[in-house]
Amino acid sequence: MKATIITQGRQFTVKEGDILKVNRYPETKAGDTVTLDQVLLLGEGEGVRIGTPTIAGARVTATILENKRGEKIRIFKHRRRKNYSRRRGHRQELSVIKIETVQG
Repeated sequence: MKATIITQGRQFTVKEGDILKVNRYPETKAGDTVTLDQVLLLGEGEGVRIGTPTIAGARVTATILENKRGEKIRIFKHRRRKNYSRRRGHRQELSVIKIETVQG
């Protein structure tokens, strides 16, 4: 069964067994279970249910496989002829989750 969920401001269409990289869930560690209850769409084909905006009682359970940091992004600002240049970097904190169950 497929479900479209919202987690941390982003939408994902998932089914059981999928592995996703999402923004890190605060104060969690590997092996913790997360319940996602903002389900927008549930089912496939003729039996699809669409929420207004979410489906009451539907939820998706996921397990955190690991918490890690993403690839480094380099930001460089430069103004020509002004002796101005700035260099910065950023690494996003990520959680790798596995979808265990889709209920609804």
